[in-house]
Amino acid sequence: MALVLAACAAGAGPATGDLERRIVDVAARVQPSVVHIEAIVKFGDRRNQLTGSGVIVNPDGRILTNHHLVDKAEKVTVSVPGIRRKFPAEVVGADRQTDVALVRIHSAEPLPAVKIGSAADLRVGQWVLAIGNPYGLDGTVSFGIVSAKGRNLAVPQTLNDFIQTDAMIDQGSSGGPLVDLDGRVVGINSRGQGRGIGFTIPIDTATQVAAQLEHGGVERGYLGITFQALDRELADYFGVPDATGVVVNSVVPGSPAADAGIAPRDILTRIDGVAVEAEKEEDLNNFQRQVAALPPGREVRLEMLRGGAARQVSVRLGTQPKIEADEVESELGFNVQEITEPMLRERRLDSSRGALVNFVARGSPAREAGIEVGDVIVQVEEAQVANLDDFRRAMAAVSGAPRFLIQAKRGEDTKFLLVKPGARPGEAPPEAGETSRIQPPEPGDPTPRSDGP
Repeated sequence: MALVLAACAAGAGPATGDLERRIVDVAARVQPSVVHIEAIVKFGDRRNQLTGSGVIVNPDGRILTNHHLVDKAEKVTVSVPGIRRKFPAEVVGADRQTDVALVRIHSAEPLPAVKIGSAADLRVGQWVLAIGNPYGLDGTVSFGIVSAKGRNLAVPQTLNDFIQTDAMIDQGSSGGPLVDLDGRVVGINSRGQGRGIGFTIPIDTATQVAAQLEHGGVERGYLGITFQALDRELADYFGVPDATGVVVNSVVPGSPAADAGIAPRDILTRIDGVAVEAEKEEDLNNFQRQVAALPPGREVRLEMLRGGAARQVSVRLGTQPKIEADEVESELGFNVQEITEPMLRERRLDSSRGALVNFVARGSPAREAGIEVGDVIVQVEEAQVANLDDFRRAMAAVSGAPRFLIQAKRGEDTKFLLVKPGARPGEAPPEAGETSRIQPPEPGDPTPRSDGP
């Protein structure tokens, strides 16, 4: 940064004093709109407090922040600079695939809202400010540049083309704004990755998603395929060395792609005239975004190669299946969640029927019965369990019973697990590392990418 300021003073840009005054002025204008957010989130049988940032985008109390901060929070409170009380906040909606959330507070007086810009106008090398509350230090301002645009991260079920910046984004500052030197918000900070590497959601994406969340949720286009990058070696093997696109790995039965006759080994090269380019795994997000950005019900033209020959098909897009699994907490020390389409691939399950165990408390009747994370419960006594509603009814039916039998699938095996509710959860305190939950696959998991969740 000293080199930058020296260059400015030498005549390569605005004088050092001008730059300093600009930064001070922008920070003073934006800081009153950057809020501190606290969320109480339950993980299994424990509650954690998460802290982060947000930015007021409307005087009526609408605030943009991150999905990962408020998702499934039991309680959210917001502190506004200059106001000596905490506001209870309503989570209007949250979208995992873009890490965007919209929360709202109610104040008797209009709140200071920021000026919204556009990430499309950003240039690599442009100066920006990141404002947030890292480590609980409210109103922290960091200064840097736009290091890159259009970054794809190897994060499962993420659609963003992130802005990369060296303005510091530390723990607690995610959800705050990235601001240009005209004081316009150009992004919502999402995550840091080492010193000097931070990633920001383009404000255009954040505002579009927020508008949909206000109207009930985000709908995205869906083909119903899994796919992988067409690298040069594969292209050469298929006899199309100059082609770009994605290779279809599998097609979901009954999906729009299946109805259109798309098959494994097809190479998709264009969608509605726009080229599909993915030579590396990190490029696959581009195609996912192309499909997801289109409205469900729209008919699109897909150009592809099959056996080296060019073809065209028309596909009417469906609606992307949900990726956020609903969860049910049992009083016997375990939680289950519905089996979504992504889980079928990530967990390599052979059916979406049942309820997937994603948490078991140590010392609970569930643990004593031998229930394990990853089990798929398919029957409770004589009641079949195909989904969470079946699970709720089956558990209600055995409430008060001294013992009952659960049938679960564990990999290719079937387990009969006898639950004795007499020992209540919490008789043995959880030890560090004993509470377990299902985690998403790590980046680099070989599971083929899907256009949907």
